[in-house]
Amino acid sequence: MHDYFRPDWLPRRAAARAAAAMPVIALTVAVLITGCGTASTPHANGPPRASVKPAAAGATHPTGASRATEAPRATGASRASVRPASTGRSHGTGTANVTGAARAASAPQASAQPRLLQAIRSAAPRAAALTMATTYGTTPTAPPDPSPFKPETGIVIHPAAARVIYARPGGPAVGALPATELGSPTWVPVIQSQPGWDRILLPTRPNHSTGWIYLGGGGLQTAYTPYQINISLGRHQLTILDAGHRLGTWPVAEGAPGTPTPTGRTFVLASLVPLKPTYTPLILPLGVHSDTLSTFGGGPGTVALHGWPDPAVFGHSVSHGCVRVPAAALRALSRIPLGSAVMITG
Repeated sequence: MHDYFRPDWLPRRAAARAAAAMPVIALTVAVLITGCGTASTPHANGPPRASVKPAAAGATHPTGASRATEAPRATGASRASVRPASTGRSHGTGTANVTGAARAASAPQASAQPRLLQAIRSAAPRAAALTMATTYGTTPTAPPDPSPFKPETGIVIHPAAARVIYARPGGPAVGALPATELGSPTWVPVIQSQPGWDRILLPTRPNHSTGWIYLGGGGLQTAYTPYQINISLGRHQLTILDAGHRLGTWPVAEGAPGTPTPTGRTFVLASLVPLKPTYTPLILPLGVHSDTLSTFGGGPGTVALHGWPDPAVFGHSVSHGCVRVPAAALRALSRIPLGSAVMITG
């Protein structure tokens, strides 16, 4: 038997994890700092503190049933309590399904075709030989997001080990999803489901790449995050929503006309704490890249959310594509779970 619970608050300890993983990700942090910043060296703001209150909210899975529950870790250093909820049905991956309304659907089942079953069962050994779907990777055969401006479901999944990603259920492999991204556990959003399969957003180039992951065989954790980050480039504003309720809106700086911030739906990919902060105490890379720059300071051109000490930039289009936010916004963002939805509109 499994113990089922639904976290009303999804905590993360990225500062502690980042410190432990610093030898591995120090170069990545330095690359992001080089690319997103300018020639000057502004003073950093203090470390982010928790400022967002938890809220209880149910989740609707794309199949129409509620689903959640091993929580993605929050980006902030502080911890929050987790309350147990009513018992739900076990998900086909072996993780808990929780509900505000119990899931009615049965566990996902694989196709009855023997060849498909054989291919899926032998996929795990092949994962290591495939291109890893990271922010450094390219998946040219991955299908594009069919609805890049459609709200995300809030469902996120995490692989305990590298899992093969397919172009379609039972189709050819396009890459492999690793267990970690930039030193953080990999949590990616689910945008579509069918029995036995979930379609997920990938953090690779080209932007808005997707892939299908087979749910059988165990090794997947499923969670629900009620948070959404909306960025309006036209208004130079960032808004955080919790289950549709506005937690705050702040002015931001975005990409300059020659290096615009890309639009469409994406997600919070990782949380990085610079060892020696220059202009920000926290960097939140997203699952999207600059459309005009192939690299930031030698890195993969990943777009990120980060702080900025000079408030004069907010309300203007001045960056290389990253979104610069005030200290209060960064404190709020530091508590948003990995995999949470980000919608960027023009």
